[in-house]
Amino acid sequence: MITEALRWTEPVGNATITAVSGIEVGHWTDERARTGCTVVLTPGNGCIASGRVLGPAPGSRESVLLEPDRTVDRVHAVVLSGGSAYGLAAACGAMDWLEEQGRGFETEFGLVPIVPAAVIYDLGEGDPKVRPGADAGRAAAEAAHTGPVAMGRVGVGTGARISRLRDRGGAAPSGVGSYAVAWGGAVVGALAVSNAVGSLVDPDDGSVVAGEADLVGLAALSGGSVLPGTNTTLVVVATDAALTKSEAHALSLAAHIGIARVTRPSHTTGDGDTAFVLATCDGPRLPLQALSIAVQEVVARALILGAKAARS
Repeated sequence: MITEALRWTEPVGNATITAVSGIEVGHWTDERARTGCTVVLTPGNGCIASGRVLGPAPGSRESVLLEPDRTVDRVHAVVLSGGSAYGLAAACGAMDWLEEQGRGFETEFGLVPIVPAAVIYDLGEGDPKVRPGADAGRAAAEAAHTGPVAMGRVGVGTGARISRLRDRGGAAPSGVGSYAVAWGGAVVGALAVSNAVGSLVDPDDGSVVAGEADLVGLAALSGGSVLPGTNTTLVVVATDAALTKSEAHALSLAAHIGIARVTRPSHTTGDGDTAFVLATCDGPRLPLQALSIAVQEVVARALILGAKAARS
């Protein structure tokens, strides 16, 4: 019998990634240009972090240091941005802001904040000449807070669209979403945005939440060609459970499974699917298998909530 202490629940008052104590999220949004960026801040001393890029067409920075055998094991923020590769500049603004706050990796000659980043391609949604830069990244960092995360067409989700197998006209609005659960004395949360080639489906009944119902499963073979590098799903997972960097890396695979559970098809040659995992390590040690299940679920639900919020 499952004891009451081991039942999963939604954190009271805030079922988003900021329910993990010490995690803050801020958005910068340009509604006219249909682009934006989102910054996930860690506590002052950073988080144990890892990640994994499985999409063949990613746009990212500092992804190599997330490998479990690399020396640096903590990061101080993660930036998700629109603007394609141009949007990686938003991380520079977040990095400058963190340095001013005295947060970063200590070196002989000063602090070096570690800020991995990943981007979506939204250049065709508004003004392609307006992309999130350093000022946008700084603004998002300054706006970060511990309250419930705003979802839908804000931040990195401002210009997100899903389901581009047929043509741009068939693409549906998507957005940034977040979800969290509490289990075993720890909290596991995810923030995610889908700009995928495929459609989003409800993992419980298979119904299409966003996209084209006639292009799900093998029917996707009848879709048109997609320009590589113009679609992706980005995920940040955070938990207060105690993890090593290798364990965080293992959970990044669970995050990708969460993407695949609701994205049909996922991880295509036109996608740059990327997942980051952050651990404050302020909570208990829990079985990695249980945490991997929680990660799959919160990622899947965050993606669905983002798409639903984009329609509201």
